[in-house]
Amino acid sequence: MENFNQTLPDMFYLLGLSTVPHLQVIGSLMFVVMYTITLAGNCLLLITVRISPKLHTPMYFFLSNLSFIDICFTSTIVPVILRNTLSTDKSISVGGCMVQMLCYLGIGGAECLLLAIMAYDRFVAICRPLHYVSIMNTRFCIILALIPWILAFLNSSIQVHITWRLPFCKSHHINYFFCEVPPLLRLSCRDTWLNEISMYLATGIIALGAFSLTLISYIYIIATILKMHSSRSRYAVFSTCSSHLTVVTLYYGTIMSIYLQPRSNHSVEKDKFVSVLYTVVTPMFNPIIYSIRNKEVKTCIVTNLKQVISPPV
Repeated sequence: MENFNQTLPDMFYLLGLSTVPHLQVIGSLMFVVMYTITLAGNCLLLITVRISPKLHTPMYFFLSNLSFIDICFTSTIVPVILRNTLSTDKSISVGGCMVQMLCYLGIGGAECLLLAIMAYDRFVAICRPLHYVSIMNTRFCIILALIPWILAFLNSSIQVHITWRLPFCKSHHINYFFCEVPPLLRLSCRDTWLNEISMYLATGIIALGAFSLTLISYIYIIATILKMHSSRSRYAVFSTCSSHLTVVTLYYGTIMSIYLQPRSNHSVEKDKFVSVLYTVVTPMFNPIIYSIRNKEVKTCIVTNLKQVISPPV
């Protein structure tokens, strides 16, 4: 413990996405725009689901949870990026860094697991339609919505604990734009193989486990769709899954490319680009994808907007 106290600094310094001044200005403007779209899009989706009785179904209950997660997820990253870019002070306290890592890993893991639950919901709706209401009852949906948060924050707490037990004596400058685990491991003067194994195991259990459950659900869904005789029915059923498939591909593809590659193959610049995709870009696109490709959501949004603009007399 004495060595730990001696090697843990009071502050870390985030080097950010770029040190080029004009790129920092352009980047800041882009992040402000994307963050505004993310907040507006997800809040609109949350409000629409809340005030539209037609959308009070398990599918949209989980979609609301996804929107809430996206708001929290991007809010743990973007404000720090903007403050770090626009201010000459690049420092972040140890406590702030720990809290950001805890929230980032917890919320990110919750989103990963929630996507698998949403795939299960589609499996029950398409493959067990006669039992859908009895299976996906209110109590069961609430339990399913809580499981990702509990498991993800349990893992997050473990990862934060073992990461901050390391001595950081190589440098106090994090070559990243937020407190992420792999960049911090590079700053330690102790062998980090145990941390890396823990990170790979956690990612394997959560990300690959969730992806496997999603894949199994869609194997059954596709098999059920192929048995349908009407091409119109096949298209109608598949269209309810296409938005979720797009989001799953974006999310799992980016997160696995960082956490499941060997340390020797890590490229800091590549990792930064991929991290921007799944921490900022994906949360911005999620409500757009679900709104544009979902007729029910579009209809409810248009109806509610008409009522706000021209309320009935």
